[in-house]
Amino acid sequence: MAKETKPSFTTIGRRKTATARVRLKSGTGKIEVNGKSASDYFKAEDFTRAALSPLDTIEMKDQVDITVSTNGGGLNGQAGAVRLGIARALEKMDSELRSPLKKEGHLKRDPRARERKKSGQPGARKRFQFSKR
Repeated sequence: MAKETKPSFTTIGRRKTATARVRLKSGTGKIEVNGKSASDYFKAEDFTRAALSPLDTIEMKDQVDITVSTNGGGLNGQAGAVRLGIARALEKMDSELRSPLKKEGHLKRDPRARERKKSGQPGARKRFQFSKR
């Protein structure tokens, strides 16, 4: 007999230079980020809350199991990437969730990223001191 499997939904979220691969399936609310629980991985509570905010919006925190593989950037960028990945996976799972997620801004990819350093100056916008004489 073939073992009955639950459908899983895989998506990718990005923020700054961070990338998160999110696998979502119906379950009991187990959330794992890079092999650790979300609260252990995102040490600050703000990052954990930001990453899991799509689940709070639609009140499905204990109805889905989420496995996340994230890399690149820092914890803030990774939390944003996880947030987008979870929102996209939830939308894939149930298309009726699109409007509440979109209304809260969870489906929008944050385009802000670090500006590159320009040659002939110390940073992206900072200039060396100008000397007239």
